Amino acid sequence: MNRFKEDEEVQDSQAVRQSAGDGIDRRNFLGCMAWAGTGLLWSMVGGVPASRLLAQTMKGGPSGVGKAADFTFVQISDSHIGFNKGANPDVTGTLTKAIDKVNLVPAGMKAPDFMIHTGDITQNSKAVEFDTAAQVIKSAKVGEVFYVPGEHDFIDDGEQYKGRFGKGTQGNGWYSYNHKGVHFVGLNNCVQVDAMGNMGGDQLAWLKSDLAGLSHSTPIVVFAHIPLWMVYEKWGWGTKDGEQALAMLKPFGSVTVLNGHIHQVVQKVEGNVAFHTAMATAFPQPAPGAAPNPGPMMVPAGKLESVLGVTKVQLVHGHAHLAVVDSTLAETA
Repeated sequence: MNRFKEDEEVQDSQAVRQSAGDGIDRRNFLGCMAWAGTGLLWSMVGGVPASRLLAQTMKGGPSGVGKAADFTFVQISDSHIGFNKGANPDVTGTLTKAIDKVNLVPAGMKAPDFMIHTGDITQNSKAVEFDTAAQVIKSAKVGEVFYVPGEHDFIDDGEQYKGRFGKGTQGNGWYSYNHKGVHFVGLNNCVQVDAMGNMGGDQLAWLKSDLAGLSHSTPIVVFAHIPLWMVYEKWGWGTKDGEQALAMLKPFGSVTVLNGHIHQVVQKVEGNVAFHTAMATAFPQPAPGAAPNPGPMMVPAGKLESVLGVTKVQLVHGHAHLAVVDSTLAETA
C-alpha cells in the first residue's frame, strides 16, 4: 500500500535534519507548519496570510474577517478505528471526544452545516471497524457527513467503503456538490498508492469536466486523503499527479485544499490556492525527516489529546481564503 509501517511505532521525534533533501529545510518547514496543539486560525488580509492563536480569536472573531461567516463546516481525519497499539490503544475513545468537540457550539454561533472526513476511517477495512466508526460519527450534530477514503479504507479493494460511504459517487469514489455558492470536490487519490498518492487519468478527466462549467469566481474546496501537494517526497507524502489537478484549479479566485494522511497540521498558500492538512483523531506522526520512517508516534503520557484534533472552516463570501481553525482535543474552548 504505502511505506507506512504499522508494526513500528515511531518514538518521540529525533532531531530534524538541517536539510530534508526535498527543498524543505528546517527553518522553512517550521515557518509553514503549525504543530498540533497551538490551535491556529488563519485568513487572508490584503493578500497576506495572517494567523492568530485560537484562544485569541474566540472573542473577537476570525482575524481579518469583518462579518459573520456565511457558513461553517468541520473536517476530521484519520480515525483509524481498529488500531490498538501503544500510540493510542483507544482510538474509538478519541474519535468520540473529537465528535464531542464538534458538537460544542459557542454561544451566539450556529452549528456547522456539515462535516467531512478525509479518510483512513478504519485501520483494516473490516466491517466491524466501519460499523464502529459510523456509530460514533452519527452522533455529530451536523446536517450531513461527506467522506473520501484513505488507503486503509481500500485494503479490501474498497468494497466495504464503497458500500457504506461511496454510494452515488463516480469511479472509485470521487464526486462534487454545491453548498451556498461554494463548489466542493471530493477526490480519491489512494487507490493506486505505491510510494505516494495517485489520482489516475479517469479521475483527472472527470475533474476537468466537473470544473469546466464553473465561473472562475466560484470558491472551490477540494478534499482528499493524501496531500495534493508534495509535503515530503521521501515518505510518499504527496500525490504523484497532483500537479495536474492543481493546474486545473489555478484559474479560480479562491481554492482551499484540505487533506489528512500525515496526522499533523501543515499549511501553505500559493497564489489563490491555500493548502491545509489536518490533525488525526487517532495518533500523531513525526514531522517530515524527524524520524527514520513515518508511522504512529508515541507521546508522553497525558499528552496524546494535545496532538489530536479537529478543523473548523468558516466561509465569508468576498474574502480570498477560508478561515481555518485547528483545535486539539485537549482544548476546552
